[in-house]
Amino acid sequence: MIGERARPFGTLQRFAQRAARAAAAAQERCDVCGELVAPAHRHLLTIATREIQCVCRACGLLFGSAAASEGRYRLVSERRLYLADFAMDTAQWDSLRVPVGIAFFFYSTPAGRQVAYYPSPAGPVESLLRLDTWDELQASNPLLRQVEPDVEALLVNRARGTAQHYLAPIDDCYSLVGLVRRHWRGLGGGPAVWGEIGRFFEALQARATAVRREP
Repeated sequence: MIGERARPFGTLQRFAQRAARAAAAAQERCDVCGELVAPAHRHLLTIATREIQCVCRACGLLFGSAAASEGRYRLVSERRLYLADFAMDTAQWDSLRVPVGIAFFFYSTPAGRQVAYYPSPAGPVESLLRLDTWDELQASNPLLRQVEPDVEALLVNRARGTAQHYLAPIDDCYSLVGLVRRHWRGLGGGPAVWGEIGRFFEALQARATAVRREP
């Protein structure tokens, strides 16, 4: 899964490290005001830098509002949907030019277009996305037109014969990237990382609401 165009987000490394520290820490604080936050808390995305910050409820409400943020921040969505009958055939997947079986797709406001990334031992790697294929997927799956820019993504798991498709918060996708970075060993990743990936998607499935395409 190592790509020549690996361009890891600098802030993703800090986010992954913070997530690891949080697992060992008894309490965590809001990155904005310093107040204690609950174990299950929201995240705030700085659009220009893609930096993700942990926020308390008050700061999330404040900076997540369009008026207060002036377009600089977005409160990361908590919506998780399992797209039970997502329409995408093998030819369409191949035409998306993703060299591995796991990837996430979202609209990037700074880039002004739809982008695709996949996890690798070096971090998130951008894959050149064919926009004509993406347009086909949106036509077949209208829910994709409702995905929030920057903070929600189509997360696809087609690794090892699997075919799972989710609408997931962007911090879930970054957490998956961090998981691969921490546990990948050797050329094939090793059993530990695939066990972690399996548990990640099991947990996501348990939290997600199953939906089907409208007739």
